[in-house]
Amino acid sequence: MPFIPILRKRAALPIAASLFAGTTLLIPKTTLLAEAPSDSVHLRKPIYDAPAPKKAPSPPSTTAPSSHPTPTDRLATQIRSARVFLYAHTQAAEARLNGFMTHALHLESSFTSTIASLAPPPQANEHLLPGGLYVLVAAMAGSIATRNRNILLRASVPLAVGVGAGWMVLPYTMRNVGDLVWGWEEKVPVIAENHLRVRGAAEEAWRQAIASAETVGKWADERVRESRQMVEGWVKSGR
Repeated sequence: MPFIPILRKRAALPIAASLFAGTTLLIPKTTLLAEAPSDSVHLRKPIYDAPAPKKAPSPPSTTAPSSHPTPTDRLATQIRSARVFLYAHTQAAEARLNGFMTHALHLESSFTSTIASLAPPPQANEHLLPGGLYVLVAAMAGSIATRNRNILLRASVPLAVGVGAGWMVLPYTMRNVGDLVWGWEEKVPVIAENHLRVRGAAEEAWRQAIASAETVGKWADERVRESRQMVEGWVKSGR
């Protein structure tokens, strides 16, 4: 069979031609250059982003702050001034109120202690109600007795009679009142000196009056005794 190898050669030619055509289609066409390719041809874009360049620190600001306060600063200043003003006046008012209350309590305590000091001791057996009425009646009697006299007697006699009746009826109470008045007078030296002078003169006059009364009493007793002896002598001689 001499035709079999020839047919096999003819059948292999189309197969070889198709393989060559396929290889030419699959292989990309590249241009052969005489020189080496540049870097731009083979430069590829990186997958990650390039790091951002660091910024140099900015120098500190040398601009001076503004001398004009802002509205907020002015409002804060006004509020602070108002609070300080209210606080100061509140403290001053509280101090005045405390001082007034302290003074009132001191006056009340002084008044009560003064009234209590005027009362007689329990063992004195003095009764203020009837004794005060007696003193008032004595002063009214002195006023009635001097109603037709001059102004000096009408002012001094009732006072003297009332004071005398007080010393007779309420001696302890009058002594306490005298001590209280003397304590007030000691605060004014002029009044205290005049009081001592008047008191000394009154005591001296009282002593002179007592001495004179004793002298007059003795003289009267002697006259009465002499008169009685004389009468007795007359009676005996008449017998």
